[in-house]
Amino acid sequence: MSYGGNNRWEIYGRIGVSDLKIFDSFSSTNAATITSQNDFTENWKFFGTLGAKGFLPIGKIFGIGAFISGTYYFNNFTDETAGTNAGVPFTADLKVQNMWDVNFGIGFQAAVPYDIKLYAGPYIHYLEAQICLCANIPGLAFGTENVLLKNKTIAGGFIGADIPLTRGFHLNVEGQYSERLSVGAAVSYTY
Repeated sequence: MSYGGNNRWEIYGRIGVSDLKIFDSFSSTNAATITSQNDFTENWKFFGTLGAKGFLPIGKIFGIGAFISGTYYFNNFTDETAGTNAGVPFTADLKVQNMWDVNFGIGFQAAVPYDIKLYAGPYIHYLEAQICLCANIPGLAFGTENVLLKNKTIAGGFIGADIPLTRGFHLNVEGQYSERLSVGAAVSYTY
């Protein structure tokens, strides 16, 4: 949901679901510890986002804009692994909790035929969460103490298109890259 004026500014709130994958979170550095999986994976956790954006047209075709947003994940992400440590079986849960992030970016936009808007620009992204393993297993990266989890790369870039469909509906397709490439799409209705 959003509110704005004259295609120049907008404040918005979003509720959605997210997945989380952490590569090699269950990988063991101890030869006596063997795990059933290496990667942490959890799906469909709710989040909320609040943000604002502004746009300054430079002629009829080009413009420049900026945005800032913050997101909080309402649920904890959890995954478990099973394995053996020196022949003794174990099961351990890994929990990611209190996850939040902040984004800020500047975008350059061009209007092309059929009222399609193309945009691209750099952004800064900061993410933080607490991560904890329920058991202290030798060779696993995380122990029973809370560890602060942060993103490795704070800078990235984005590119996208806003495509009018019909009767106030728009399709927005966007790709982002910092540590990895991610792509998403959304259909919105303006009245």
